[in-house]
Amino acid sequence: MYKKAIISSIVSLLLIAGLLSFKIPDAPNAGLKLPTGFTANMIADNIGFARHLAVAPNGLIYVKLLKTKNGKGIIELKQNADGIAEVINRFGDYGGTGIYIKDGYLYASSNEDIFRYKLDAKNEVISPDQPEVIVKGLLNRREHDSKSIVLDNAGNIYVNIGAYSNSCQEEDRQPGSMGRAGCPILDSAGGIWQFRADKPDQGYANGIRYATGLRNVVGLDWNQQLDQLFVMMHGRDQLHDLFPALYTTQQNALLPAECLYALKKGDDCGWPYIYYDQLLHKKILAPEYGGDGKKEGGKNAKDPDVAFPGHLAPNGLLFYTGTMFPEKYRNGAFIAFHGSWNRAPEPQAGYFVVFQPYKNGKPDGKWEVFADGFSGSAQKTASGRADHRPCGLAQGPDGALYVSDDTKGAIYKITYNK
Repeated sequence: MYKKAIISSIVSLLLIAGLLSFKIPDAPNAGLKLPTGFTANMIADNIGFARHLAVAPNGLIYVKLLKTKNGKGIIELKQNADGIAEVINRFGDYGGTGIYIKDGYLYASSNEDIFRYKLDAKNEVISPDQPEVIVKGLLNRREHDSKSIVLDNAGNIYVNIGAYSNSCQEEDRQPGSMGRAGCPILDSAGGIWQFRADKPDQGYANGIRYATGLRNVVGLDWNQQLDQLFVMMHGRDQLHDLFPALYTTQQNALLPAECLYALKKGDDCGWPYIYYDQLLHKKILAPEYGGDGKKEGGKNAKDPDVAFPGHLAPNGLLFYTGTMFPEKYRNGAFIAFHGSWNRAPEPQAGYFVVFQPYKNGKPDGKWEVFADGFSGSAQKTASGRADHRPCGLAQGPDGALYVSDDTKGAIYKITYNK
């Protein structure tokens, strides 16, 4: 009896330390609700606050951790014959969100810098302790600090630099405070910057402000069909809290939209001067700049491709190019919604992965919930006390969809049975 207790304690300690792989307890679809024909497996758990992830051509999985675990912020996983992923390497002494594989390199970001690592023929990092610094010194004011990244097909890397503000008020998040004229934040934040992917030690002076008027982007992807950048913007908060005479608590919970934008160089999406109202299908002048909840604004600001309900927190975006899933999913967008915190006193919402169909490069029909149940129950969703929160998305070489969870450090693999 005592021997079993000692062994159990040792195993528990090893699991907590992340030094021992284990079989995830069986559960139908790992607790997720999926369309008919799809299966989900939790292939890893407790690896750390797993943000974005990238899957190499041979199936190796690289995961970026929000905070370092055991002093390391990048986890390398290898899937065994039973489907469970084993930690085979840890490196990178920094936390963060962004990670991406392109042309034989692994790119990863902290909240200030972007690094790259050369991969060998087995897609293993050659010098994990000696990355190249590609971009350094990006603004980090602790609010909206994640530096999500993606690469195009012409040797450029794109990085989000989130606005260190909710709505560019004179006094941030203070009731009745008006917006700052010209919003000086936009000179170095609140947009997407473009840099060369192969040039070391770049800073702001070497980059291009590719798009502006974007409060904060965590999920972004390069659409291979259109050869174009797409991003999901987190909409502003606290319409009722800051301007209670203009907005009800119900409006505060639903507005403004979380927007999917198809970007080109020079685009302005309008933050902080406007927001998009998905109920009115209009760009509305922000109350900080003289709006009343009805007055339109942003005539020249870009319209979104798709507008989702407010405060769902879109943290992952992936345009699906695989052949495993049925044809309807080809070139459509998967979005991982992290879930809300600021809909009270209304119920919280989100904590799911949705699918938005596309056809000929344009949205084709309404979005639908693809994978639900991450939170654990309807009660946990409503309270915001979710067991798991989807964050990153990646496509495997066989067309499987991978989803990361930055609450308990789980990795899900979703497949389709033809």
